[in-house]
Amino acid sequence: MEQTINIEQIFGILRKYSRLIILSTVICTLLAGILTFFVITPQYSASTEILVNRKQNADNNVQYNQVQTDVQMINTYKDLITKPVIMDPVTKKINSEKVNKLDNDEVASMISITNNQNSQVFSITAKTDNAYTAADIANMTATTFQKKAPKIMSGTDNVSIVSKAKPDLKPVSPKNKINILVGFVVGLVVGIGIIFIRELTDKTVKDEPFLTEELGLTSLGIINNIAPKDLIKKAIMKTSTLSRRG
Repeated sequence: MEQTINIEQIFGILRKYSRLIILSTVICTLLAGILTFFVITPQYSASTEILVNRKQNADNNVQYNQVQTDVQMINTYKDLITKPVIMDPVTKKINSEKVNKLDNDEVASMISITNNQNSQVFSITAKTDNAYTAADIANMTATTFQKKAPKIMSGTDNVSIVSKAKPDLKPVSPKNKINILVGFVVGLVVGIGIIFIRELTDKTVKDEPFLTEELGLTSLGIINNIAPKDLIKKAIMKTSTLSRRG
């Protein structure tokens, strides 16, 4: 037989297991807080912007086409920046100031390159667990690219650093408020999910209407449940009464 639950029963179940829902919500929220403030390492970000100009032609139409080509070339610059020709000098400079040495792949994984649509300016962003290291990586990468690009790519004669990266002491991750909110919501959902699964899988008979209305059986009477302590009290009272009579 298919078991259905109406709105009244839903609210009844929520009230019945409200403590379990609250407990689940509190536990998940606390776990999210512990992970956010004591386990997850804060990450800091710093960005520098670069403008790359290629040799221009005097013809306006040709200049326009060259500008469009420059915009499309940014994808090439993105690939070039994370290659060993740029990463080798950057990694060497970073490791000269660090005890724990990094390799090219680790440094490259900290770097992301973005640009606005139809813009010749692109950003080099470094993200790591130290605000000053992030700024150093971004600036060193930009400076190295500025020196290497004209030699590697023909026609690229002017690489300008529009703005240098500065240490930002405000971490970009983790997002404290968002993480706590996620923990709260997960705890709430888990608690509600557990109680409804428990209710839907519970096949025990809880009331007389289920027998008479759902199963169509005839009620012959109700046997009340007597707690063991009440049985013991009644047994003692009965024994005492018999003793007095005897």
